[in-house]
This record gives sequence, structure tokens and C-alpha cells, in this order.
Amino acid sequence: MRIGVPRETQPGERRVALVPDVVARLAGSGFEALVERGAGARASFQDAEFETAGARLVDDAFDAEAVVKVRKPTEDEIARLREGQVLVGFLEPLTDPDGIAQLASRGVNAFAMESIPRITRAQPMDALSSQSTVGGYKAALLAAERLPKFFPMLMTAAGTVPPAKVLVLGAGVAGLQAIATARRLGAVVTGFDVRAVVKEQIESLGATFLDLGVHGEETAGGYARELSEEEQRRQQEALADRIPDYDVVITTALVPGRPAPLLIPAAAVRAMRPGSVIVDLAAEAGGNCELTEPDAEVERDGVVIVGFTNLPSTMPAHASQLYARNVAALLQHLAPDGELVLDWDDEITATACVTRVKETV
Repeated sequence: MRIGVPRETQPGERRVALVPDVVARLAGSGFEALVERGAGARASFQDAEFETAGARLVDDAFDAEAVVKVRKPTEDEIARLREGQVLVGFLEPLTDPDGIAQLASRGVNAFAMESIPRITRAQPMDALSSQSTVGGYKAALLAAERLPKFFPMLMTAAGTVPPAKVLVLGAGVAGLQAIATARRLGAVVTGFDVRAVVKEQIESLGATFLDLGVHGEETAGGYARELSEEEQRRQQEALADRIPDYDVVITTALVPGRPAPLLIPAAAVRAMRPGSVIVDLAAEAGGNCELTEPDAEVERDGVVIVGFTNLPSTMPAHASQLYARNVAALLQHLAPDGELVLDWDDEITATACVTRVKETV
């Protein structure tokens, strides 16, 4: 089975869907990679590395049985897809219905990486988690860089410098990685989540669990259920009282396809000390902070608010490596031994598929 790996064309996107070491592993499982020249350059993977791994460099990576991408295809790329072709990538099925409709009209068997079910045997394909790991790590680094203080406690001849206090809102994959990274940098870290079940995970990383008395159950997908309006009000009020105690707040509350819950109102920002930092990982869905501006860094009332989106693309080498392993696991599931076998009774295949060839009787 030939797999096309085109160069990503979305502005600012530096990742690549497959990396050389994964190409080499797939080559031993009945797959041949057709990599567009320069596809991996922005992630520090050179054409020569792909060739050494067994890939064939091409000008048109869409001339293959399957096309693997990071971001959803552009209209021009959709026009190059053909009926029955397999497409894999972050296709945004919940937020881009027009794009999904276009793929359906082309008769493409499209598999969205964000639609992989959260079940045990699908864990190697869970790209949302792998990329959230990168985002959580980078969020802590962004905060440390912008905070006008040290993260760790320092004992010097000039006296002792106390450690920074960091609050991480949300203890999913990104939040837990942000907690772990901030702890490694020496900060005193507190984690908050409405799911009481994650208390042990937060504490296992050396952080303190912040209990505000507002609890929500965990859904089958591993996310917190949406709070009622009254619960959200109580949560905001409780957080507003506690947030001024911290130098850094990293927010990670995000559920795919839904607006981000508001956790930090403008009034809470005004109560923070000048020089404090907020890093909002939910900026792509409107932000957990009322004053967040997507894809921007702003200062409000002396507080720096970072609303950058697509943080994994700022660390493209490892982000691509992790993503490529997710993609390879899905490909090997869909095409054992390199032969495409689409079993629509299989939970992974059926759930991840967002468009498919219409069956004729």
C-alpha cells in the first residue's frame, strides 16, 4: 500500500505526518511511503533521511492509495483526492462541516485523528493525547520565560529567592504535563480539576490538589461533563478568590468541538499581581480567560496573557515523531500487512471514519 506524505500548507504549520524512523518501520509491514520533497524540512527531517529510511521522494504525494496529513486539506488538496482514497489527519469534523461535506462529495474514506475512540486498544493511535503532551510542556516553558521571576527557589549570597507559585487549571493530558514540567523547573504547583478522580494523579506529580467544592463526573471519553450554569458561577467565584495567590496560571480546559469554558473572568485578571502570567491552552476555542486573544500575546492590567494556538507546531520534531507513531498505528489497523481492510463493525474504524465511499446495492 502506497502512503502519500504531502508538505503541510497551513500557515505556521511545521509538523509532518510521518518521520523517517516510522517510514522505515512501515516499510517492513507492506507499506511504501511517497514523501513530497521538503515535507519534513520545517520539522528538521531532511529528504535524504526519508530516502535512507526507504521512502520515495515525489512531487505529487496525492498519487497514492492513502494520504496522511497533520492538518485538514485545503480546497485545492481536496480537489486532488479521488474516490476510494484513504485520508488521515486532524480533519476538524466537529468544527468544519463544510470541509467534511467536500470530502464526502469526493467519495474519500476520511479518518479524523481527533475522532479516535478513547479505548485501551486505540491508545497507540491517540493523537489528541500525544499532541496535548507537547502543548502542556511548552505552556510551562512559555510561562517561565515571561514571568519576571525565577521558577525555582534559589539560595544565594544575596539572600533566598522564593519559588514561583503556579496554578494549572484542568488535569487532562496537557494539564498533567504542564504540572510535571513546572515542577521540574522548581515551581510550587497546584492543580485544579472538577473531576475529583484526578486528585491522585495531580498529587503523584508533587503538586497540591485545589478543591473548590465544585465537582463533575468524568465522561466516557475521559473529559469532565459540562457544568450547569450554577456550578460554573460557583466555580468562577471560587477561582477568582484564589487566582491572585499565584504568579502563573496555565489553563487547559478544552473539549473538542465545544466553546472553552470561562474560568478566569476579567475581574480575576485585574486582581492578579502585576507581572503575573496566564497561558491559555484553550485559546483556539475562545479561551478559558475572558481577556485571551487567540494567536496573540497581550498585557492587561499588568498581566501577560498568552493565547498562542497550535503549540505542538512550535516543537515540530518531537511533535511529528509522536504524531507519526499515532498515524502508523492507525494505518496498520486499517491495512494489516499493507492490504486495506475496512471493517465497519470495528469500533476504531467506524468511529474514526468521518466520510466513506457510498455502498451500492
